[in-house]
Amino acid sequence: MSAGPVMAGGPLGTMPLVHRIRQRHTMQFTFLDNVIEQSEDRIRASKLVRAEEEYLADHFPSFPILPGVLMIEVLAQAARKLLESKGLERFVLGEVKALKYGSMVRPGETLEVDVELLGAAEPDGWKFRGKGALSGGEHDGETVLSGRFTMRPVRETPTV
Repeated sequence: MSAGPVMAGGPLGTMPLVHRIRQRHTMQFTFLDNVIEQSEDRIRASKLVRAEEEYLADHFPSFPILPGVLMIEVLAQAARKLLESKGLERFVLGEVKALKYGSMVRPGETLEVDVELLGAAEPDGWKFRGKGALSGGEHDGETVLSGRFTMRPVRETPTV
């Protein structure tokens, strides 16, 4: 039986230890290599999949490809850049709808994403449409993924 969260005092006050760790150590992976074009409601950006990227060793050992969930993260990071340009910060992926996958992205290939801001989402998020395609090489222009998604503000966890 658990006695509750591990508490810690100190300069950050008394709060669950896991929240202190999150405040001090934020892990962030940046998957966007380049912003190609950006306007008020649209952004085009790219991600080159490099053979030495650690996650490829397990996905899959004999046939490495960019995991689908990381393709979604590339879309989300592009959307976040668009929101930041409007002075809106600290947004995370809220919901994904009607997502379709097409071609795979292998090491040495570039995923180019096109993300369009569609408008506000209730209660305080933003709706987007995104698509990704291979850029360059023999598969240039092949669709990798497409769908709609929302970004919502980071929800603060109340401290105890």
